[in-house]
Amino acid sequence: MSAPEPAANCLLAAWDACAGELHGYLRHRCARPEDAEELLQEVFIKALRQGAAFAAVDQPRAWFFHVARNALADRFRHGREHLTLPDDIPEVSPEETPAVDGLSQCLPRVLSELSAEDRLAITFCDIEGNSQQALADKLKISLPGAKSRIQRARLRLRERLVSACQVRFDNNGDVCCFVPRPPLPDAPDTN
Repeated sequence: MSAPEPAANCLLAAWDACAGELHGYLRHRCARPEDAEELLQEVFIKALRQGAAFAAVDQPRAWFFHVARNALADRFRHGREHLTLPDDIPEVSPEETPAVDGLSQCLPRVLSELSAEDRLAITFCDIEGNSQQALADKLKISLPGAKSRIQRARLRLRERLVSACQVRFDNNGDVCCFVPRPPLPDAPDTN
């Protein structure tokens, strides 16, 4: 039997120095002891595959733990249990959209019928996605003032949508139907 190569000596010395600690780390994170053993073997095999390159590793302990963490993450990722959905869940066809989604047809016209102040608050925060703090800064008012303004504007928009588009609600309070109103031909741009 020939003497082991210097790279193998380096690997074996590093492995002997931290294999016990590495095994404890894996055992602590695995539900079953045999999983920890298997992962420990995977880490050692990956180190063996490095060959002479392993001798160039500055911190072998850190390398072993890095490989062990990755192997553990892979095991958890691939070992997730996939649940099947029960058969009694109703299918929703892509054509079926909730009635509330269709209210966007009414929005341009109803928005144009609101005051400029309400239109600005709703457009700036709800349509463009800016924060209420940004609205306060833009209007040079306090944050509570901006919150009140956007809240009142939303209430007036809702009331106007309900009356102008004849919105009706089901027993759960969800929008069930409405009458679409096309935008006015010369409706102001809401942007």
